[in-house]
Amino acid sequence: MEVEVKLRLANAEAHRHVTTLLSPFHVITHHQHNHFFDGTTSELSSRHATLRLRFYNDNQRCVVSLKSKGVLVNGVRRVEEDEEDLNPKTGRECVAEPGKLGSVESRILRRVKEEFGVVGENGFLGLGGFRNLRNVYDWKGLKLEVDETDFDFGTLFEIECESVDPEEAKRVLEEFLKENGIDYSYSVASKFSIFRSGKLAHQSTRKFICYDSDSNSHHHAKKKNKNQNSNGTKSCKVITNPLLLEDLRKIVSSS
Repeated sequence: MEVEVKLRLANAEAHRHVTTLLSPFHVITHHQHNHFFDGTTSELSSRHATLRLRFYNDNQRCVVSLKSKGVLVNGVRRVEEDEEDLNPKTGRECVAEPGKLGSVESRILRRVKEEFGVVGENGFLGLGGFRNLRNVYDWKGLKLEVDETDFDFGTLFEIECESVDPEEAKRVLEEFLKENGIDYSYSVASKFSIFRSGKLAHQSTRKFICYDSDSNSHHHAKKKNKNQNSNGTKSCKVITNPLLLEDLRKIVSSS
């Protein structure tokens, strides 16, 4: 069972802000290309399962994975995942001719045949895929994966963090984002689901606005080094209502 925190960043600016702050903790960058497959009669998707070939840095590495029974609630995703390495040359041949998956020697592909009934050269169907740029960071004991995912219809920015204690990891991450005034929201769909839907679903982001209670003037939280308590007459509110956010933007731009 894979358990991970998934937080969606509002835009490219938020993504740049995060990667800049985390740059001292950078470990590695992966250029990923993901390709997905189903049975010709939807044997996998009808049972909420996903078969993927992922290539790293062109043909440096290829990993085949099978995911099923995924649940995403409040920014925490739990999914059954099984994966193994595959010869990159073999993987590329399967992308070009999905039917070849039926003859590849692989523990996972054997599971697909036996558990889901996808068999024969005409049993597999290619669904297409997308590219993902993943920066990995070792930060506060957490392995953070900051993604920039390019779909044909737009770009998604997201933070993922696999953890045995996802609620604590989420708390630490949210605290970091709030302190730095970075707009984010809980992810509500997997990248594969977004890919299949053909659109980037709108999500209300959490925006942080700090204000001086004595003057009632508003400022973006990212302009503050820290928030003061009642002694310093500054406080911070989480604003998620789109109409209220627009009013506050007008106030900020005119101040």
